[in-house]
Amino acid sequence: MPEGRQIQHHGEAIVLRTWPFHEADLLVSLFTRDQGKVKGVARHAMKSRKRFGGALEPATQVRAHYTERPKQDLVRLDQFEILWSPLMAPIETLRLAGLQLVTEVLEEAMPDQAPEDNIYRLAVTVLTSLRSENVYLPTLYFCLWMNRLMGWMPELGHCAACGLDLRNQTVYWSPTADGVTCYDDRRPGSRALTAASVSETNRIFRTPLADLLAEPWPSTRSADLRAFAIATLERHLERRLRSAAALNP
Repeated sequence: MPEGRQIQHHGEAIVLRTWPFHEADLLVSLFTRDQGKVKGVARHAMKSRKRFGGALEPATQVRAHYTERPKQDLVRLDQFEILWSPLMAPIETLRLAGLQLVTEVLEEAMPDQAPEDNIYRLAVTVLTSLRSENVYLPTLYFCLWMNRLMGWMPELGHCAACGLDLRNQTVYWSPTADGVTCYDDRRPGSRALTAASVSETNRIFRTPLADLLAEPWPSTRSADLRAFAIATLERHLERRLRSAAALNP
């Protein structure tokens, strides 16, 4: 930023998290489309709802107006306009867990001020697809694609230890190591990922979420794949995802 100059920004963003800050202010973490993750102060947000209203609810997509100030790490949040709100549909326990999973992963995975348009569009697509009757597919879709876009998705077709061709076979993965293995080379504590779930992975990567949503997707469908996708995220984030507990019991 040029010395002594304030810069105003206007663009799309997803509210990730808010914290109390000073007396009546809120500290807000945003994943913006143009600047990546930024943190800013919403002045008097705990007392006056005039400028922000319900726009500070986590997982809300907004048009954010904020100002960068010289020598300040936190931007000044001026006004939000709601583009989409999670409150537009009933907030039940499972749907809440799905919303929280998306925002928690983005908060932990995305570096400050590193725009990632593909990840932003993925997050918006998944958030707006979450319904109380269909949470498992969108969250699985999000986890797999986040692993792929972040470069964390292992190659599932060959054993990482011996190179054996594992296409159309059950593979084995460990929460503590990269890659998948054959049965003979499985690591301590390894878990199985069926050939059907590996095939499902390939299908998810080449099929729009809207098309997949036309199918029934109960909690039992590809549960092993869901566990694998979440564990892969957790290993690279080096922390447990609190929101995943309800989705991956």
